[in-house]
Amino acid sequence: MTPKVYIEKNTELVERCKHGDRQAQYKLYKLYSRAMLNTCLRFVKQQEEAEDVLQEAFIDAFTKIHSFRMESSFGLWLKQIVVNKSINHLRAKKLELVDIEDHQYKIEEPESLGIDESELEYRVETVSRALEMLPDGYRTVLNMYLFEGYDHEEIAGFLEISESTSRTQYMRAKKKLVQIIRDGQA
Repeated sequence: MTPKVYIEKNTELVERCKHGDRQAQYKLYKLYSRAMLNTCLRFVKQQEEAEDVLQEAFIDAFTKIHSFRMESSFGLWLKQIVVNKSINHLRAKKLELVDIEDHQYKIEEPESLGIDESELEYRVETVSRALEMLPDGYRTVLNMYLFEGYDHEEIAGFLEISESTSRTQYMRAKKKLVQIIRDGQA
């Protein structure tokens, strides 16, 4: 059985980049930079830090573009680099995730807090502000799970934590997010 090869719509640009064409690199940068900056911002709170992470990610991508085998889209391949760079940036800032096996916690469901999630209606700006207020560990796991589509096993691998810690961080992040919005802090 032959492996699936994704038909990349930017094949010509990618091939030109593999040959060191700076104009092709610039065109790919212009095509993907806004979306990738948004990905960075979901992990890194500060605009300037997110821009730095983005630049480092593009430098890595263009340095390693020879390893891109067209098995997925260039955007997906680049996004993996951006997510990894964002996580590494947070690690460098001493992101602390606590392993659940080391602590005993009682996790309450939103209903037990008197919150009916189906009745809550949030505005995008409110949720964005609330997300920024989450601790780095909570925000990272929540972003990876909800927005980037990683499962808890993958998140655990990326962050070098247990799967149960990933699940717990996610549940706490949701609870804290609801609390921030409910309390009108965002």
